[in-house]
Amino acid sequence: MSTASYRQLRFVAPAGSTEFLLIRHGESAAADPDRGFDLVGGQGDPPLAPEGEHQAERVAARLASLGIDAIYVTTLRRTAMTAAPLARALDLTPQVEADLREVFLGEWEGGLFRQKVAQNDPIAVRMREEQRWDAIPGGEPNEEFAKRVRGAVERLAARHPDQRVAVFTHGGVIGQAIALAGGSAPFAFLGSDNGSISQLVVDGPVWHVRRFNDTAHLDHGRTVGLT
Repeated sequence: MSTASYRQLRFVAPAGSTEFLLIRHGESAAADPDRGFDLVGGQGDPPLAPEGEHQAERVAARLASLGIDAIYVTTLRRTAMTAAPLARALDLTPQVEADLREVFLGEWEGGLFRQKVAQNDPIAVRMREEQRWDAIPGGEPNEEFAKRVRGAVERLAARHPDQRVAVFTHGGVIGQAIALAGGSAPFAFLGSDNGSISQLVVDGPVWHVRRFNDTAHLDHGRTVGLT
């Protein structure tokens, strides 16, 4: 009689794969209907709110001991501001990956998107029902958005085999990346919290989702911590 026993398998990142920690930027400044946000490349570029600065510090405390090999931010300052405490703690200089900037909201850039969604504007309702950003006049088509997010992830994965990278990005980008990994509906993973951490392991064409919207390090944390 065999005396062998077998424990349940645990996930091990495949050799040559890249681990992505996708951090949504901290809460940004409130939109003022009388004065839109400054624009960078046509996109709204608000700074962090005080709450967002606090979230950035909590993110740094959570990730500083995890062996981060590189930090990436986008062209929008709310990501750079969120990354700053971790970059200081690790003495790493964040690199910019422009293609991981937020989805382009067309005529609703500069803070108007928040107002229209809060008012349940008919176009916002159609956007949600059809799960298409280009329901907004001038908004980025889903196909183009998915293509640039996939391309950016693939480039960074090729650059960082067997490494862990922290990517400070946006809610729409995180939702799109997780949707690409899981083959889900486009908006299935929208709504990650400010300062949350999601995790992908990219092994060539195979993307493993390891966590989504982890907020254990935040004041309202509800999820299990990273190990």
